Amino acid sequence: MKQSVDVVIIGGSYAGLAGALSLGRAIRQVVILDSGRPCNRQTPHSHNFLTQDGSTPAEIAERAKAQVLNYPTVRFQSETAVSVTGQDMNFTVTTDAGSVIQAKKLLFATGIRDLMPALPGFSKSWGISVIHCPYCHGYEYRDQPTGILMNGETALEMGRLIRNWTPQLTVFTNAPSTIPDTSILSSLGITIEETPLQEIVHENGYLQHLVLADGRKFPLNALYARPPFEQHCPLPRDLGCVHTEDGYIQVDALQKTSIAGVYAAGDATTMKRTVSVAVAAGTMAGVAISREFLP
Repeated sequence: MKQSVDVVIIGGSYAGLAGALSLGRAIRQVVILDSGRPCNRQTPHSHNFLTQDGSTPAEIAERAKAQVLNYPTVRFQSETAVSVTGQDMNFTVTTDAGSVIQAKKLLFATGIRDLMPALPGFSKSWGISVIHCPYCHGYEYRDQPTGILMNGETALEMGRLIRNWTPQLTVFTNAPSTIPDTSILSSLGITIEETPLQEIVHENGYLQHLVLADGRKFPLNALYARPPFEQHCPLPRDLGCVHTEDGYIQVDALQKTSIAGVYAAGDATTMKRTVSVAVAAGTMAGVAISREFLP
C-alpha cells in the first residue's frame, strides 16, 4: 500500500502522539507508525505530569491516542518502520507490513532500549522496584530501605540525591569501590557494600531482598540503577543524524536533527525520561514542523 502524507511520525508513544496532536491541529496529513513496545511498559504508575499523576503509562497513552485520532488528518498504523530513504520534502518510509509512505517531513519519537545486566531478577523488576529516577519513583519509596547499584562519581552523585527521600540507603558498587570521596556518603549515613550481587529476589517485580555473592541476604524495597542503553531504532543514524557522545540523537531547541526535514523528540534525544518532558518535546517538534510548511 502506497501513501503520501505531510509527516510520518515513527514512534507512537508520548512524544510521537504530542507531535501528532500539534500537526493534526495544524491540519497536516500525518501517519504515526508504532511497534507497541514502549520502554516503560512494566511501570505501574507515572508521576510528575499534571492532571495525570498516578495514572499508568498505558492509560495515559491510550487516552492520548484516542484524542489525537479525533483529528481526521491523523492516522495510526501498528507497523514498524524498517527503512527510510530520500531527503527533505521527499522521504520514503517502508514498514514491516509492506506499506510504502511518501513524506515531506519525519519525526522520530522512537525512544531507547535499556540493556539489562545478566543479574537474575533485574529485568523483571525494572521500572517497578528497580528504578532509575527519584523524581519519578522516589516518593513512593520514601523512608524505605533502598539501594543504589552504581560506582564511581555516579554513585556519589546519586547517593547525595536520593538521601533526600530516605535515610535507609546503601550503595552497592558490585565491584571494588571507585567512589572518589566516600567520606561524603559516610557523613550522610550511607553504607557502601562492595560485594558483587548474585540475584534480585522479587515478587511480581517488587523487590524483597538482594542476594550477595557471599550468600548474604540484604532486605530492600527499591534499587536505583542506570543500565546502559541503545537507540531503539537505527534509522536516524542510517540517515546520518548526528548523535551525542552519550548516544542520544542530537537536536536543537526546536527538536531539529542535523538532517534537513528530520526531527526527533522524547527519550531518544535526552536523559530526562519523564512523560511530561516527552510530551513537551513532541509538542515543540510538531509546531516547528508545521511552520516549515508556511509559504
